[in-house]
Amino acid sequence: MTVPSAKGAAVGRGIGIGLMYGLWKPRVLGAWRVPASGPAILAVNHAHNIDGPMLMGTAPRPVHFLIKKEAFVGPLGGFLEGIGQVKVDRDSTDRTAIAGALGVLEQGGVLGIFPEGTRGEGDFASLRAGLAYFAVRSGAPIVPVAVLGSTDRRGRLVKALPPLRGHVDVVFGDAFQAGDGSGRRTRKALDEATVRIQGKLTAHLENARRLTGR
Repeated sequence: MTVPSAKGAAVGRGIGIGLMYGLWKPRVLGAWRVPASGPAILAVNHAHNIDGPMLMGTAPRPVHFLIKKEAFVGPLGGFLEGIGQVKVDRDSTDRTAIAGALGVLEQGGVLGIFPEGTRGEGDFASLRAGLAYFAVRSGAPIVPVAVLGSTDRRGRLVKALPPLRGHVDVVFGDAFQAGDGSGRRTRKALDEATVRIQGKLTAHLENARRLTGR
């Protein structure tokens, strides 16, 4: 099994920092809640394509994101693999992606997941079971993350991006365990974990909106 490159993810973080602070004005709240070491999963709401790079540039540690295989085309595909990102086929049980993601956690790295599976309203209304599986299987804590402001307005120069030098909020919540402590990985246990996760993520998003006024 080939584990995504930790050094590559560190390079990706450097690029993300340059993009975030060079193009926008991020306000980062609660980054200290991300465990300083050991495995962790960042569960991020997903309303804009730029949310992933934004998080890579504001998280206190390098992040390996699960990214749909459709993004790995041409030079971009090689670049994403080079910075330690994990290609996943969302239409099948992608064992290579699963092994790579678990490998990141086993080596004490940070895995980034958009639990809604695809870009949507960014409100955690529809969660896939993948997040629960990785959390229960690895025992890694989940840190909820709310990215707010990336879809408020369109940029004048590049319509697909938020306005340059615009304000974006990235709010990290308290880490929590998805499982019930039993270590069970049955379908019922994962379903229960998914419900537990959804409640935590939705509450964090509501709290983040209150904190930021968005």
